[in-house]
Amino acid sequence: MGTGAGTAQGPGTGTGTGTGTGPGTGTAQGRTTVKAWQRLGAVGPPVGAAALALVLLTGWTAFGGAGRDRPVEAAPGWVLLPTAGAASATAAFFTIRNPGDIPDELTGASWEFGGRITLKRHLHQGAAGRWEPAPALPVPGRGELRMTPEDADLMIADPPPLRAGQWVEFTLTFRHSPPLRLAAQVLPAAERPR
Repeated sequence: MGTGAGTAQGPGTGTGTGTGTGPGTGTAQGRTTVKAWQRLGAVGPPVGAAALALVLLTGWTAFGGAGRDRPVEAAPGWVLLPTAGAASATAAFFTIRNPGDIPDELTGASWEFGGRITLKRHLHQGAAGRWEPAPALPVPGRGELRMTPEDADLMIADPPPLRAGQWVEFTLTFRHSPPLRLAAQVLPAAERPR
């Protein structure tokens, strides 16, 4: 082993001379190699962390963690028993739950007797309010649409004669979820669920 002089050239390193203790090594060349590895060492952890995050997010999405779209659910509902003087219309009420993250909408309904069913909502205006037809009723993600006489309902025009305690079949249609077939019990106003 001897001492020798060497030069190193490279981008941003300039030319330098130095002494080394073995063949092919020199102070200038050693510094260049260390700087390159230091740069790679500084970049490695952030790139690795980004790659790991990408893998985890891909898995989370693939297994339904991001924006899980699940069909809506509902329990049996109820239909208001028309009174003798108001037999030209009645209303049906359901509570629809959305267990998914993505909002849905109730877009229509039908029942076993046919005829027209209109989605209706109550617009509150101070102490008063008014009813109006609605093209759809929202069912929020991880929430519910709870129909009540004070909020929203399915207005049934010209129902056939109904009797208290009778069960009737409905089909509810949604923007995203498949249709739901549900039963509803005919109840007088005094016996409606609270």
